[in-house]
Amino acid sequence: MSDYYQKFQNYNNALNRLTEGIYKYVENNDLLRDGLIQRFEFTFELAWKTLKSIFEDEGLTGLNSPKTVLKEAFAAQIITDEELWLNILSDRNTTAHIYSEQLAIKICNNIKEKYVDEFKKLSERIEMRISKS
Repeated sequence: MSDYYQKFQNYNNALNRLTEGIYKYVENNDLLRDGLIQRFEFTFELAWKTLKSIFEDEGLTGLNSPKTVLKEAFAAQIITDEELWLNILSDRNTTAHIYSEQLAIKICNNIKEKYVDEFKKLSERIEMRISKS
């Protein structure tokens, strides 16, 4: 089994856990909010690392940061909303370095309203790309 396929399976598992977290999320519950953010961080990390592995398998090297991987994924039309993905990256970086309850609530709303759907679209596009290879 190729490295990117294992990463893709891990990504889908993380996405399923994120989706589960969204269903259980209650804004005024700190523990559930923190858990949702943690699942978001895992899902994002696996998303960009899966993309990086796919590109490396296709012979493209030197993509060492999430931003460069996302830009390449946009150029390859694996993702179609580069700005949204850069916002996802920004929120992921924010959650890793700063904690503010108001900001955490805002990011959780972004996860529920925008990001999880984009993660699901990415899963579908990767699945199509894998099936073509």
